[in-house]
Amino acid sequence: MADRGCPLQPVPLPAEVRESLAELELELSEGDITQKGYEKKRAKLLARFIPLIQGVDTSLQAEPRIPGPSQTMAEAPKQQKPRPTNSRDERFRSDVHTEAVQAALAKYKERKVPLPSKRRSILVHSSVETCTPPDTSSASEDEGSLRRPGRLTSTPFQSHSSVEPWLDRVIQGSSTSSSASSTSSHPGGRPAAALAGLMAHTHIADLHSAPPDVTTGLVEYSHCERPQPAPVRGVPRGCSGRLLDTAGGVPVNSRVSSKIQQLLNTLKRPKRPPLKEFFVDDMEELLEVQQPDPNQPKPEGSQMVVLKGEPLSLGTPWPPSLLAALQRWGTMQPKAPCLTSLDTTGKAVYTLTYGKLWSRSLKLAYTLLNKLTSKNEPLLKPGDRVALVFPNSDPVMFMVAFYGCLLAELVPVPIEVPLTKKDAGSQQIGFLLGSCGVTLALTTDACQKGLPKAQTGEVATFKGWPPLTWLVIDGKHLTKPPKDWHPLAQDEGAGTAYIEYKTSKEGSTVGVTVSHASLLAQCRALTQACGYLEAETLTNVLDFKRDAGLWHGVLTSVMNKMHVISIPYALMKVNPLSWIQKVCLYKAQTALVKSRDMHWSLLAQRGQRDVSLSSLRMLIVADGANPWSISSCDAFLNVFQSRGLRPEVICPCASSPEALTVAIRRPPDLGGPPPRKAVLSMNGLSYGVIRVDTEEKLSVLTVQDVGQVMPGANICVVKIDGAPYLCKTDEVGEICVDSNATGTAYYGLLGITKNVFETVPVTAGGAPVSDRPFTRTGLLGFIGPDNLVFIVGKLDGLMVVGVRRHNADDIVATALAVEPMKFVYRGRIAVFSVRVLHDDRIVLVAEQRPDASEEDSFQWMSRVLQVGVEAHSFCLSVAVPIQGFF
Repeated sequence: MADRGCPLQPVPLPAEVRESLAELELELSEGDITQKGYEKKRAKLLARFIPLIQGVDTSLQAEPRIPGPSQTMAEAPKQQKPRPTNSRDERFRSDVHTEAVQAALAKYKERKVPLPSKRRSILVHSSVETCTPPDTSSASEDEGSLRRPGRLTSTPFQSHSSVEPWLDRVIQGSSTSSSASSTSSHPGGRPAAALAGLMAHTHIADLHSAPPDVTTGLVEYSHCERPQPAPVRGVPRGCSGRLLDTAGGVPVNSRVSSKIQQLLNTLKRPKRPPLKEFFVDDMEELLEVQQPDPNQPKPEGSQMVVLKGEPLSLGTPWPPSLLAALQRWGTMQPKAPCLTSLDTTGKAVYTLTYGKLWSRSLKLAYTLLNKLTSKNEPLLKPGDRVALVFPNSDPVMFMVAFYGCLLAELVPVPIEVPLTKKDAGSQQIGFLLGSCGVTLALTTDACQKGLPKAQTGEVATFKGWPPLTWLVIDGKHLTKPPKDWHPLAQDEGAGTAYIEYKTSKEGSTVGVTVSHASLLAQCRALTQACGYLEAETLTNVLDFKRDAGLWHGVLTSVMNKMHVISIPYALMKVNPLSWIQKVCLYKAQTALVKSRDMHWSLLAQRGQRDVSLSSLRMLIVADGANPWSISSCDAFLNVFQSRGLRPEVICPCASSPEALTVAIRRPPDLGGPPPRKAVLSMNGLSYGVIRVDTEEKLSVLTVQDVGQVMPGANICVVKIDGAPYLCKTDEVGEICVDSNATGTAYYGLLGITKNVFETVPVTAGGAPVSDRPFTRTGLLGFIGPDNLVFIVGKLDGLMVVGVRRHNADDIVATALAVEPMKFVYRGRIAVFSVRVLHDDRIVLVAEQRPDASEEDSFQWMSRVLQVGVEAHSFCLSVAVPIQGFF
């Protein structure tokens, strides 16, 4: 302190130092550095300039530059000047800041309002105090109080006014933020110790003043004119000339406060774009929009009308319900054969009689209603859903479980046996079970032993499945009901009879509910259309848990006391000719197959000379709607016609999970018209138009009719896209059915249920065609001559490339036409589409035969590509043979 009497020369800070200080202030206000880091960097920048003023003499003190309060209020408007904004350094002038502080404090002193509190700690002082040199001279208390917009009281040393001129010159051009903080003490330095001594004698008043209300907004006062603050980063451009007010009306120049105010204003007045702007796809502007071809074919026929089927026979003594028919046959003719099950060698394992079916179903119903309890309460109540988990090789126990649930007024949900814990298809089934509220699963002892087990030995919990209780329904696990116990057999009604699962194109699984009334109507319609009689024999190769295998082999057969020969698919893999052998052995009148079964039996029929199919009066082709089924039917007829097969016996049909059986071809003795074929242009079909062509071309599709409309049903064809307008007679659309023998809903899905099961077709003028709703079938087709139904594809297999439509079944038929026998294993071909840039890309996958070479397979693929271009006018870019894909 020896040099205290020496005169102090003003030392202005260099431009780079002032710029560094300004950048530090900005970084601190924006949160880029911490408070401690800011203090260290600021002390480092000012360290070399502080020793120059340690010899301040009190006699050299000039008059205080800061005027009194009254003088400040009078001169503030005159001293206010527009602030330049063209230079970075000019944005941080301390004189402007000092004038604003003087005006604010003078106004505060008059109004006596609490000062605004800052977001920073109240123990941190402003940057001006940190630069105050350690001094001793006296000054007035009023002058010392005008330091910052905080209420600071002078210390006994009264040293503030002695260094005011020095501060004004040193900090000129530095940051003017009202929220700047003090620097840290320099270790071992005298200036830092002097500053600490000064701060030790300074106390802060009103530490607990009320926080500012930053939501008040900008308030104008007419009794005083405010100085213009410096532009603050973070404030909108339009607000640079205005000050933010706290609740007490004190202007606040803090960057933190301005940012909070900006955020609150944004939250109060959010600028939300219109709803339609949320769904604008920018990619559509980058893609070339394909314009429709002016020369493309267009429908030219007249508007079609609703096609009505024949009415159900009224004079036929129909049973009042399916359960009534079961009770009748089970009690009156208990020894009549109902179902014969075969093993993988083709040997008959067990024949279930109608008496056994009735008695076992009663035992199961009694057990489900009376022997299953949870916390002394029945586990099940009427209307609950129960899962049926049975393999395809055990139709006997499935039939017992199905009718046992119906007798107990429970809703059976047949599903496939899960193979692994994390099977993808099993997860979708589990979602269906969860949505249906299934808590109980019925199975057999052999099936349960084959299920994956947990460490405890119980059946493992499958991924995506709800918690289930597993019940084995073998005879020893069931309880015989008392003689006076009788089930409440439900008659025809709107209650749900069973739920059949369906897998959509995207892989999701939904449950189609079928009511008791629809179940009974379906059995009656099939009986009339197929001419079923009592004690007839039916050979069933299909899955008995769903679709036509369930409708014919489990339901309609019981109504007519028929004998069903169930052939497991495992036997068909070993011996594809087994179903023909069983037809000959049991003299079956009806056979239920698919075109694939007819195709593989052709390959295995060599050497079988004692085969006769003369007993067949109906050979029902369940997948007759597929375009490739006609080739299998024609080839099968050519081979077996010499062995007793008549051409009119082959009866393709069309069905869907939603509408059940849509149409079926009938033999002439049942009043059916002669079968017909249609040779259609693939180019016209891709535009949804029917154009007859000749068979000499590759670009044609030959389809066969699927028969007439089911009895008691009405059919129409509606447009695929948009509102359900009726199609023209030469236009392809989706077939809709109005009948009592259809599904009723998707379980638990009201939205898509209304779109599918409650469609109201309208004419071109918008008038509804009927007062009854129609059910969409998901089948694409048209009505041909003699009121025959033709199917050209399915809605799930529809792929749109450009503006043209292609069907997966058509592409499979094209690939099968290129001699796949030597290259493709068992004809396993899959076709699907991949969405790329708002368009579909078609992919064809074929499983290569183990004995086929890579070179031969690629040659076959090249031919498929060439035929695809010629037949469908599109190109498959990549095709890879896969061994063991399926």
